[in-house]
Amino acid sequence: MSEDVSEATLGFEGFVAQKGKRLWRAAWLLTGDSQHAEDLVQTALSKTYTRYGDIGNDAQFEAYVRTTIYRTFVSWWRKMSWRNEKAAEFVDDAPAPEAPHGVNLDLARALDELPRMQRAVLVLQYFEDLTTEQIAERLGVSSGAVKTHASRGRAALRSSKHPGRGE
Repeated sequence: MSEDVSEATLGFEGFVAQKGKRLWRAAWLLTGDSQHAEDLVQTALSKTYTRYGDIGNDAQFEAYVRTTIYRTFVSWWRKMSWRNEKAAEFVDDAPAPEAPHGVNLDLARALDELPRMQRAVLVLQYFEDLTTEQIAERLGVSSGAVKTHASRGRAALRSSKHPGRGE
C-alpha cells in the first residue's frame, strides 16, 4: 500500500497503522520522550476518532490529527501537569531511547533544551514545513508570537553546546 494515500480512506485502524509512526515522530520531536510522545499521539487520536468518518480523506484527517497533537502539546505545556509526574521508586536500567530515524541525536538534545513553545514552533517550521500562519493557527497563537519564538529558538540552537548544531 502506498505511503501517501491522499484521497482514499483506510478506515480508522488502517489510518493508524499507516500514519502512526509519522504521528509519533512528530510528537517525539515535541516532547523529546518516547512515552510522552505515545501519550500525546494516543490522546490526539482519542480526541479525533469520532470525526474520522466526517472528514473526506486520510490526508485531511492526518492534518486534523496533527493540529490536535500540537494544540494538545501546548495545552499540556501550559498546564504543566504532564511534566509533574513522579518517577517510579525503582527504575529499569534500560538504555536511553534513540532519536527517530532521520533525526540527528545532537539536534534532538539541543531541541530538548529549548522552552516548549520555541521547540514546538521550530518543529512545525522545519520538520513539518509549515508557514508562520499555519503554525499560528495550529498552536492557537498570533503570527508575531510564532516569529518571536522561532527567532529565539534559532538563536538558542546556534549557541547550543551540542556538537551537531550546524558547525
